[in-house]
Amino acid sequence: MTDIPAPHTGREEPEAEALRERALAALLTARERTALLTDSVDDHELTAQHSPLMSPLVWDLAHIGNQEELWLLRAVGGREAMRPEIDGLYDAFEHSRASRPSLPLLAPAEARTYASDVRGRALDILGGAPLHGGGRPLERAGFAFGMVAQHEQQHDETMLITHQLRSGPAVLDAPEPPAPVGPVTLPAEVLVPGGPFTMGTSTEPWALDNERPAHRRDVAAFHIDTAPVTCGAYERFIEDGGYTDARWWAPEGWAMVREHDLVSPLFWHRDAGQWLRRRFGVTEPVTADEPVLHVSWYEADAYARWAGRRLPTEAEWEKAARHDPASGRSLRYPWGDEDPTPERANLGQRHLRPAAAGAYAAGRSPAGAGQMIGDVWEWTSSDFLPYPGFAAFPYREYSEVFFGPGHKVLRGGSFAVDAVACRGTFRNWDLPVRRQIFSGFRTARDA
Repeated sequence: MTDIPAPHTGREEPEAEALRERALAALLTARERTALLTDSVDDHELTAQHSPLMSPLVWDLAHIGNQEELWLLRAVGGREAMRPEIDGLYDAFEHSRASRPSLPLLAPAEARTYASDVRGRALDILGGAPLHGGGRPLERAGFAFGMVAQHEQQHDETMLITHQLRSGPAVLDAPEPPAPVGPVTLPAEVLVPGGPFTMGTSTEPWALDNERPAHRRDVAAFHIDTAPVTCGAYERFIEDGGYTDARWWAPEGWAMVREHDLVSPLFWHRDAGQWLRRRFGVTEPVTADEPVLHVSWYEADAYARWAGRRLPTEAEWEKAARHDPASGRSLRYPWGDEDPTPERANLGQRHLRPAAAGAYAAGRSPAGAGQMIGDVWEWTSSDFLPYPGFAAFPYREYSEVFFGPGHKVLRGGSFAVDAVACRGTFRNWDLPVRRQIFSGFRTARDA
């Protein structure tokens, strides 16, 4: 086991000590989750490719270590490369996911040893790195350590997707999410008044480049669903011929439906007049009051058209989630500026499924919208584009190379996202055909 260095004490600024403790906790939490996802299967499952859409789990494991070496050991610590010959193998832009099984990857035991050795050295660097307000931007407020923790948690979510795609019996387990307290009598939608608000952030210390900078955005009044669209509501779309009527679909989406004979969300199937789904190796009835999951942007858009509504823009989604009309400012999270807690949001793989619509009353936004953080990633109508004044940092390949009409924005996080990689300003993006991700949606309409 790696020895964990004690954080600086004595004359160190209390703010720097708190940042060091926060970074240490984030790194350790991410590694515990990585171990859970990789230790729960044998070596054969680690090296197998469970879907051409995903990497073998062992690739993710070594990639996590390699990125930590690149940014914490080399960039922050100034240390020589440990394994320079593997950099190309674990460069996500050099090899497609489908091609990675054919690479000379580190074997499971070697990948674990490498990631562990990197972590031990990274914690040594954390113990002595300057985390004050000055210094290099990569070190300021512990940004590099927060970035690496977020990167590992993002790959943990990717590995959880791989677990969902793998065949065979269940190897993961988690308690049920909390049910709504008392009868749910929330309105179907809430009104968000028109006017300006502050979108993005210039102050969140670990925010990534595409979340920056904070800027003014004017949004006309609109209504938005109080909760994500449920499985029960989506079933009505299916039963009304949603997948057989081209009227509701964008042309590319209709082509996708016809090419792949789609009739339902991914992992659903019909048996004896009942919709069932496969979830992490278990087949179970679809839960009507749970947010629908594993739908593409095209499916979300088609449902919204069928319902006489539309997907919210990214700006509308963020205003509904963050804007506080009483103070006129944007909050860090829908419930306020405090970090997420288990009472406010379904995050961190805690339950392995979304909670029922209407849960997490303590997490509702000032506008009255619930479950805007956690449960399911929510498709918006917006393309992934830079904010005014965007500057790539610390490398172009994180965001800039994905900007354009090819990728749609998702907001809010899912049950598979850790809190360190989920904020009111956090932006996710993907191709509109993607269904294996933990994606759902809510709808909106003009006021």
